[in-house]
Amino acid sequence: MRQKLMGLALLGLLASCASEGGDAMPRPVTGEAAPPYAAATLQGDTVSLESLRGSVVLLNFWATWCAPCRREIPVLKAFQEEQGDDGVLVMGIAVDFMEDVQVYAEAAEFNYPILVGEQDAMAVAESSGIEFIAMPFTMVVARDGQYLGAYLGELHENQLADIINILTRLDAGEITSDEAKGAIKLL
Repeated sequence: MRQKLMGLALLGLLASCASEGGDAMPRPVTGEAAPPYAAATLQGDTVSLESLRGSVVLLNFWATWCAPCRREIPVLKAFQEEQGDDGVLVMGIAVDFMEDVQVYAEAAEFNYPILVGEQDAMAVAESSGIEFIAMPFTMVVARDGQYLGAYLGELHENQLADIINILTRLDAGEITSDEAKGAIKLL
């Protein structure tokens, strides 16, 4: 298992290094419902996606060795600080080893939950139709638990603002979930 994860990590590192000089190219994907998923937090508790219904959830897949992931973390922390009171939850899913994530998390001072998914995280991404070729990527889940799409690549403030706008309009009934999926696909 460790060799397979390291092989995929190397593949992801190579793909992410190709875009190191600028923004990663997004490749959104959509599906119907968020896949069932549960993983351990750094504190050893188990969190399931099902238990988060009622919140908008951004599942951010990252790794400690991924430079674009590390650049994205401060932006996600600021976003969580800004949007957390409105029922928006960033949830980091480290596709990495527990020990490495624990060491990194001490320095990063996350203000959102970090799950350590290892190989299971790859499986949930693939079950949603995401080709696991590079990181970071972020899955968008509506308050009702419906998977709306994914953003592949490093998120910046403008993409996060667009995602919140789409989700706000969905919550207000101004657009349908199909329209929200279409809008996320265009990011």
